[in-house]
Amino acid sequence: MRAEAELGSAQTIAVQYEVEMFKPVNRYIQINLPKPKPHAPSSIVLPEDYKPTEERHITAEVVAYASDIRFKDQLVMCGGHGASVIVDKSMIEEITINNSKINVVLDNYVVGIIK
Repeated sequence: MRAEAELGSAQTIAVQYEVEMFKPVNRYIQINLPKPKPHAPSSIVLPEDYKPTEERHITAEVVAYASDIRFKDQLVMCGGHGASVIVDKSMIEEITINNSKINVVLDNYVVGIIK
């Protein structure tokens, strides 16, 4: 039983290490998305198929970026890792590695940097 717990712990550490060691290439930028806000229940009855319109763009935090992104100098001037960027939500790619999720986007889908 203890060996299983140690194995599970070792696997968790290995997954965290793989995610931390992820380095984007080919103009990709690794981003963290903001946590979704919980929706308050509404007292208004809406049709079941109703979906509120979603914003097309979202603000994300830069975690890492490839060395060949086109606006590397501007990103570095704004803080590099940890800088906020505005990206097209539909172009965000979610990668799953051993149950850990990484979000990446190509540099041409970044529409702005927030200082």
